[in-house]
Amino acid sequence: MLKNSRRFAWWLAVWLCFSGAPGFAGELPPSCNTDCVTPYGEVLGRTADGTRSFSNCKAACVVFDPNRDEQGRYTGIRWQCVEFARRWLVQNRGVSFGDVDVAADIWDKVDHFSRVSDGREEAADNYPNGSAVLPQQGDLLIYAREFLGTGHAAVVTAVDSAKGKVAVAEQNFKNQKWPGHYARNIEFIERHGHYWLLDGYLLGWKHMRR
Repeated sequence: MLKNSRRFAWWLAVWLCFSGAPGFAGELPPSCNTDCVTPYGEVLGRTADGTRSFSNCKAACVVFDPNRDEQGRYTGIRWQCVEFARRWLVQNRGVSFGDVDVAADIWDKVDHFSRVSDGREEAADNYPNGSAVLPQQGDLLIYAREFLGTGHAAVVTAVDSAKGKVAVAEQNFKNQKWPGHYARNIEFIERHGHYWLLDGYLLGWKHMRR
């Protein structure tokens, strides 16, 4: 019953958005236009492949406005972290993943990606933080629900084994302008053949098997 109530509340919020309530057609709720790190909707940066990241003002901001890319494909609720992760995968890997309630659910509820061209499933594997396999470009870093009650998702854009750093691209984390073609670097250490990314609440990385 609780799950159904939450789903009803979500759909009600979406309906209200399309009915002219604050948060749609440019009218933002107070949580999205006050005390913003960067103004809502402003470009924070671009990955080397040209995928843009947009500011969500701050973590408390939620605008139930579904985004679609240039081809009209649904990517998620703007400008949440899940929306960026899905949009990056669609544009750069030609795959997407199903709906999740919060970012942390990607870890347990997404076991494959679907090709946008024909719907074919591509298996996905979870590598917990501390695995014997380093993340690769295109992997998704997934954070536990304990982070802000929702978790977080980021895209690995580069791995520098010599410097012990992983570059990630993301939305709705710090909401700050990027220093380059990435949002931030995460350091990692290797111990007895296992790799640990030094970032709080990180569950691990999800890798497309293809």
